[in-house]
Amino acid sequence: MQTSSKMRTNTLKSNLSPLHLGLLSLAVACAAPAFAGGVTLQPKAGDPLLGLTKVQQGRFAAGRVSYMTPFGNATGLGPVFNKSNCQSCHSNPVGGWGSISVTRFGIEDKGEFYPLESLGGSLLQAFAISDPCRETIPEEATVTSVRVTNSSMAFGLIEAIPDAAIAANADPDDSNGDGISGRVHWVLPLEASPSSPLRAGRFGWKAQIATVLSFSGDATLMEMGITNALIGTENAPNGDAALLASCDTVADPEDTPDASGFTFIERVTNFQRYLAQPPQTPRSGMSGELVFNAIGCNACHVRDWTTSNSPALETAIRNKAIRPYSDFLIHDMGTLGDGVQDGDANELEMRTPTLWNLRTRDPMLHNGAAAGGTFADRVSAAIAAHGPLGEGAASAAAFAALSANDKAKLVAFLDSLGRDEFDIDGDRNITMDDFTTFVNCQGSTFNADSPCAIGDIDQNGVINLADMQGFLLAAQRDGIDTSLDCDNDGTVDLVEIFNGSPDRNLDGVPDDCAPCVADFDGDGAVLASDLAALLGGWGSPSFDLDGDGITGAGDLATLLSSWGACP
Repeated sequence: MQTSSKMRTNTLKSNLSPLHLGLLSLAVACAAPAFAGGVTLQPKAGDPLLGLTKVQQGRFAAGRVSYMTPFGNATGLGPVFNKSNCQSCHSNPVGGWGSISVTRFGIEDKGEFYPLESLGGSLLQAFAISDPCRETIPEEATVTSVRVTNSSMAFGLIEAIPDAAIAANADPDDSNGDGISGRVHWVLPLEASPSSPLRAGRFGWKAQIATVLSFSGDATLMEMGITNALIGTENAPNGDAALLASCDTVADPEDTPDASGFTFIERVTNFQRYLAQPPQTPRSGMSGELVFNAIGCNACHVRDWTTSNSPALETAIRNKAIRPYSDFLIHDMGTLGDGVQDGDANELEMRTPTLWNLRTRDPMLHNGAAAGGTFADRVSAAIAAHGPLGEGAASAAAFAALSANDKAKLVAFLDSLGRDEFDIDGDRNITMDDFTTFVNCQGSTFNADSPCAIGDIDQNGVINLADMQGFLLAAQRDGIDTSLDCDNDGTVDLVEIFNGSPDRNLDGVPDDCAPCVADFDGDGAVLASDLAALLGGWGSPSFDLDGDGITGAGDLATLLSSWGACP
């Protein structure tokens, strides 16, 4: 039976008993829904960190607005640029992955890359505020390379990983003989003084950036052409200073404090800094992670990190366990390298990308080569691209040799990285389809590989009332009306359905809520379509309204007595 759009958007309900209503209201107001046993919903990708103060929540929200707001000619855009706002690239969700690519260029001479900085390299700004100012790839360039937008998820947590912890995983000489020789890309933050110690790079495809503020300042100038407190000199179109003088009409720095005293780069730093880590569901992991480990993926895609316990950090960031699945080191990737040198990272070296929120990523890889098709198609293409040369070659070969069953387990595990709790059908929305599957999971035990585990928020292997409370909170968080109680008995409808009340038309309202028990299609009236459904199920239990276990004359009489619009 089909589910109407109305039932999908309006009839999922926060059907807690009166005992739990106060807890629900408090949980939603705090944006950190917690319920029985102290379990808390994982934030959705793009949501703020849990535990932010009111002031920090305000800064996150204001930063998100800045992140989405375009610059124009009058506010300093360009003169050469790639996009006019951050969201244009980081769009899935806002602050996440993107499909937009940029081009790097330079020359290769005797095996060494030169960025042609005097001609505007190595980054091509593809757009300009006017055609005379536009850049082109110089004829001298012998190397061009494409880089796709990386994710900015949970940048504050990543920045808070101690340098020493990243360095502890480095093995530049492959002293343990495992074929993995990652090394730290040590860099000086843009905001640091020249005499400051270097930091372990962790952002960007070459780990060329160490702090969120540096990332913001660099991207604001390089991608949007906005000079700021960290980089005050414009990019001259193809290095032509005379052309820059005629094209640039706004005084530098173009990023100046707003009415509250914050610059643009400070605003977007706040947003990226306070983004939560994306969910992983089931949070206890899946058997496919054992396959992931067995073929060596975890040698670079390191799961577990703990942020610094420094008292200088915000409570929401300090001493937090996170699972980004990256070592933040640069590795020799052989044919998967991009051919571009960036700081101390050479042409073949690339930083291990994070995998959290991977299920939403299309395209994959730094050059977007794994694109389109199913998630399994993209994952398989991305893994295969790690061979035949470079540090990922052994894992690529091991993946190719896996049985179909083990490949499926690995793909299912990777698909859990970014899945919202209770989103059983994986469409990124909580709907009646998810609820129906969730309810049907009652009465059985299951493991983490079962779809039922996506609704088992306390991860005890069964679906119970604690999980039901979590479902209601997740539905409410998705903007669903969670207050309906058709018979006003103090227990809302979804809980009654969860507890066994029939809901044959799957509209989220118990069938015993007269007078529309025969409104099978959920359109608010008992009409010919409902009659046709009943007659089509004649003799079966599908449309049994009178409780005798079969669709028959008694049910037909009930339908006809309810004919017309529902009250």
